Amino acid sequence: MNYIWLFLIIVSFIFATINGKMPDVINALLKSSQDAVSIAFSLIGIMAFWLGMVKIAQKSGLIKAFSKAISPIFGFIFKDVKKDSEAFSNIALNFSANTLGLTNAATPFGIKAMEELQKENLADKKVATNSMCTLLAMNTAGFQLVPASVLAILTAAGAKNPTEIILPVLIVTTISFISAIIISKILEKVF
Repeated sequence: MNYIWLFLIIVSFIFATINGKMPDVINALLKSSQDAVSIAFSLIGIMAFWLGMVKIAQKSGLIKAFSKAISPIFGFIFKDVKKDSEAFSNIALNFSANTLGLTNAATPFGIKAMEELQKENLADKKVATNSMCTLLAMNTAGFQLVPASVLAILTAAGAKNPTEIILPVLIVTTISFISAIIISKILEKVF
């Protein structure tokens, strides 16, 4: 991937030089770098707040309670994973964090769930299990009740009403999430 980015940058500079637009490219490069830094700094506070909320939810047992509430649904989706398995609880925690839009907090749970699913993979360690594929599809679809990361970016960028995206995000992520599970279950039967 790095080679692709390097190629695109070099080609951009070559075309800018040929077309006499190098000052424009340099100005845009400096301006976008400055904007990136200011957005990153404004995201720190918002992300720290949401990650802190997740930590409080973890310590208070709220995420575990939510995980228990959704476990019957996940028991149906992940039939080959034992309910008392470490993988099952990590899948529930991963889903909980993704639902709150905290993808940064969800990633470690997803990785840990995949590691645990791999431990339970007794058939062929080089081939992903159906549960692993379903978890990957669910994470890729990314169901979110509260798109915290997107709200943080919009707020940092100075959007007038960043919360107006909540309903469209909820609709789209619900459709993509359900579609991902259905397609995963269909392909599970085919392969």
